[in-house]
Amino acid sequence: MVKTLPPSSRATLEDTRGGELSVIEVVPDNGTQDLMIKSAKVGRDRNNKHRVLLNTDYEPETLTYDPQEIQDHYNGQLWLVLGRILVVLIPVISFVFGLWWDKQRGKEVKNERRRAVQLRDLLTKLGPAYIKIGQALSTRPDLVPPIYLEELTRLQDQLPAFPNEIAYQFIEEELGDSPLQIYAELSPQPIAAASLGQVYKGKLKTGEEVAIKVQRPDLREKITIDLYILRNLAGWIQRRVKRVRSDLVGILDELGDRIFEEMDYIHEGENAERFFELYGHLPDIYVPKIYWEYTNRRVLTMEWINGIKLTQPEKINSLGINARYLIEIGVQCSLRQLLEHGFFHADPHPGNLLATFDGKLAYLDFGMMSEVKPAQRYGLIEAIVHVVNREFDSLAKDYVKLEFLTPDTDLTPIIPAFAKVFANAQGASVADLNIKSITDDLSALMYEYPFRVPPYYALIIRSLVTLEGIAIYIDPNFKVLSEAYPYVAKRLLTDPADELRTSLKELLFKDGKFRWNRLENLLKNARSNQDYDLNLVLNQLVDFLISERGEFIRDRLVDEFFNTVDAVSKNALHQFTFVLRERVGLTVFNELPAASVEQKQTLEHIQRIAGILRETRGFDASKIAPQLAQIIVNPGVQKLSQQVVNRMTQKAITRIIRELLSEGEK
Repeated sequence: MVKTLPPSSRATLEDTRGGELSVIEVVPDNGTQDLMIKSAKVGRDRNNKHRVLLNTDYEPETLTYDPQEIQDHYNGQLWLVLGRILVVLIPVISFVFGLWWDKQRGKEVKNERRRAVQLRDLLTKLGPAYIKIGQALSTRPDLVPPIYLEELTRLQDQLPAFPNEIAYQFIEEELGDSPLQIYAELSPQPIAAASLGQVYKGKLKTGEEVAIKVQRPDLREKITIDLYILRNLAGWIQRRVKRVRSDLVGILDELGDRIFEEMDYIHEGENAERFFELYGHLPDIYVPKIYWEYTNRRVLTMEWINGIKLTQPEKINSLGINARYLIEIGVQCSLRQLLEHGFFHADPHPGNLLATFDGKLAYLDFGMMSEVKPAQRYGLIEAIVHVVNREFDSLAKDYVKLEFLTPDTDLTPIIPAFAKVFANAQGASVADLNIKSITDDLSALMYEYPFRVPPYYALIIRSLVTLEGIAIYIDPNFKVLSEAYPYVAKRLLTDPADELRTSLKELLFKDGKFRWNRLENLLKNARSNQDYDLNLVLNQLVDFLISERGEFIRDRLVDEFFNTVDAVSKNALHQFTFVLRERVGLTVFNELPAASVEQKQTLEHIQRIAGILRETRGFDASKIAPQLAQIIVNPGVQKLSQQVVNRMTQKAITRIIRELLSEGEK
């Protein structure tokens, strides 16, 4: 429906499909007869209150990343592109030559500080794309020398600021009034400046302290030309270098999508609210509030957070806050982002993570977010399980599912290659593995075998490696996989998804035999996870066993149960006959055999598992007893019990007949 509106009027339209409102204002344009449409979007914030984006001039240009549009734009501007290439190459070559010359003269150590400052200045001058490269390096103490690390860390929030006049102009253009009219207080200078914008500290007229983020001028132009150059370089490498099979262009396009989204602060605010909905309930995770009345495309107003960077563990610990614990919290949150909901923070550098004074981990920047599809999430969980358990044939199949290998790839030579990569970790526990070493070792295989890196994977690895870098900074012995496996174990035991049930079956059974030690390890790891619910595991286990999907495990467990009962009865009879023989002095009748070594081992496993369950958080015999009573009266369980009794009866009769026949043969 179209509405005709007179000048200087306002109308409120409700979108009945999505429940959002649009406010339309029509005003004369500078005395001309043309009309200019101003618009605003109204939704609901985390408190279910209306949120309003103040009126802004309509901009026909979109912030959606369109590589073809960028390609067409710069194809006709050869001199501009060549000029940019020279601007990048000349200082880079000069810097590399300086490092080489220092090495030739034996002055590497003496000039290290000067070269580190030079590198930081170089990346700053080259612009946002290169600053982000420096930010990623600033989180890797295992790759970058300490002096370089110190300088690159300044790229997170200590970049040169742009003039206040431009920032104030953007605030007025985006929010419809001067900053002094909108905010009760505003810091005279920005308190932080990053790659895409700078931040002021302010106070609303209602008293709340806020951070006001204002975008840098000419940002899109600076980024698009670099993306154009890098994308064409990636395409050239893909065509000419046969050893490179990865979709480099796709990876650049994925990065371009994320950067363009990051340049839209409305999108960032929506990301923050979605992040809060998914992860704000987790213990000791804090997500700041977005003030939509003071937010638009180039200006974002959010709750001010007082805290300390995670890369200052001494300061954190001096307040009685355990810095390592906060890293563990961050890892657990990242696992849920990547493996549970799929909506993840793709840029968790130290400038975006703070330890609050009350001991929580606060996320600050939500511009660069990405998503992992369900199939990819389950594939990653399966891959972690197979890495931990050294099941390289299954790991090779995981790489097909995750789109690193095509379905027609011959996996025969790849399986021993995986075994070789992890040879140095053979016999070691999962705690001895880290993401960086695994990534480096696997990268070497990419050139020998037909691997290709799917675009979605690049941001996942960037996120994980960055987080691991922060963790190593706080604790050099920190292993992300060691912290991750309890969560993965919990998911294997509690997630009803078919993919993970299949993984659980493959993990617990091999060649038709039940692997009790694997179940022990799963239960030990799962109980370390703070969300592990023993009652939930028990209920889901019963539901699974009585379903058609659980038939395979159900049949194998019946066999194990029969063998266990048989072992117990054999031991009891053996002990009874031994005592009887001693009491009456009889030695003539045949001694009944004791349980086999394998049966004894099974009994020991069951005893250890019972001990693990008793020590698991949430175990309460008084609560489990009523739950077991409910399970027993479950029709599905009763039917299952009848099947178990029938199978055990058949097995017992079969054994009696076999033993009678064997006696007859004697």
